[in-house]
Amino acid sequence: MATPTREGNLEAPTRHPLDWRNPDFFDEASLFKEMERVFDICHGCRRCVSLCQSFPTLFDLVDESESMEVDGVKKSDYWKVVDHCYLCDLCYMTKCPYVPPHEWNLDFPHLMLRAKAVHFRKGETKLRDRVLTSTDAVGRLAGIPVVAQVVNAVNKLGPARKALESVAGIHAGAWLPEFSSRPLRRRLDKLPASTPGEPAGRTRGKVALFATCYMNRNEPGPGEDLAAVFEHNGIPVTLAEKERCCGMPKLELGDLDAVAAAKEANIPVLAKLVDEGWDLTALIPSCVLMFKQELPLMYPDDPDVLKVKNAFFDPFEYLMLRHREGRLKTDFRQGLGKVAYHAACHQRVQNIGPKTREVLSLVPDTEVDIIERCSGHDGTYAVKKECHAFAMKIVKPVVTRVNQARPDHYGSDCAMAGHHIAHARGDGSAPEHPITLLRKAYGL
Repeated sequence: MATPTREGNLEAPTRHPLDWRNPDFFDEASLFKEMERVFDICHGCRRCVSLCQSFPTLFDLVDESESMEVDGVKKSDYWKVVDHCYLCDLCYMTKCPYVPPHEWNLDFPHLMLRAKAVHFRKGETKLRDRVLTSTDAVGRLAGIPVVAQVVNAVNKLGPARKALESVAGIHAGAWLPEFSSRPLRRRLDKLPASTPGEPAGRTRGKVALFATCYMNRNEPGPGEDLAAVFEHNGIPVTLAEKERCCGMPKLELGDLDAVAAAKEANIPVLAKLVDEGWDLTALIPSCVLMFKQELPLMYPDDPDVLKVKNAFFDPFEYLMLRHREGRLKTDFRQGLGKVAYHAACHQRVQNIGPKTREVLSLVPDTEVDIIERCSGHDGTYAVKKECHAFAMKIVKPVVTRVNQARPDHYGSDCAMAGHHIAHARGDGSAPEHPITLLRKAYGL
């Protein structure tokens, strides 16, 4: 067994491009060899045991084996570890001391991604998971006005949810998002197309919003709030002419061909906007991460992918950059009191710092209690029958922190994480997106 050094790696982590076009990437024997190597290092370290269910699953398999080492674990059981990884990236960015440039070159999330890709290519992915990650198709169907009303009503009926659990493996007790019959793209269809912006620092002062599947079809309110806040600050907002899902759900499924198809649809449109002088943003941290990290790692030599990467900002990162240049209005009309703010995993691993907390803290009479733990939702993980109990276990410490804070408001940059927290609280309270809180503070 590999013995971890006490020093680990003190240099900033670097990410190698994803070698997904190499035939060896999909070779199962090669995959298992690398999984055994990495699992052996993880077994000897165990720093990540509290992050998600992948690591307790791995360590239980080792401890319950005859040798009590990784060589005693059946290769077929490796998939149990893979199934619990939802690529939050926290182990890589916040815990593991053996990531590159350390000589052990450990990238657990991308190893799990490789395993998911092998699993998908073998045709062993469940139909349920294929459907849940087909966000464009599901949204188009469920977003039809009459259909949306029916879907929303059925999702609230206990017997219907039990039937859905039995047939589709979607847990009857999980929170499911509602569908809006009036999507964000329709609500913001009158936004200006080419209003001049005022550059400041790295920002060019006008922003194209990538609507995202969830904000467009399920919860358009925060998108309207972002447009109001940005325009109040003299930042024109437009929407991309057209868009598809960013590809993150399919990436987490291991369907890399679908990710490539989404890239081919989105990147030319977004790159054109950048050429026209627009910066880019999205309200779902996973979508931002997709364009800032995952696609550049899949396509490190594509100039348009890199162009989009360099122009993409987290919304609060953007506002804070403007503030540092004296270009953010602080004419707040009301304080927010105490805010319990959950920092989403896919925002934390962007290495931009707690920008949401920094912006909200500019509001007078406002105290922000930041909670830096995973909520365990991941878009699909928390709704799966076999994973829901683990998702509720993972969110429990977050709920405890929210309850202890007794906040006036609570929420997350990831709207789905916010609702999962509210669902776990079970007190009838509702989360509020940070951009909604900022609009409220401005009195807009």
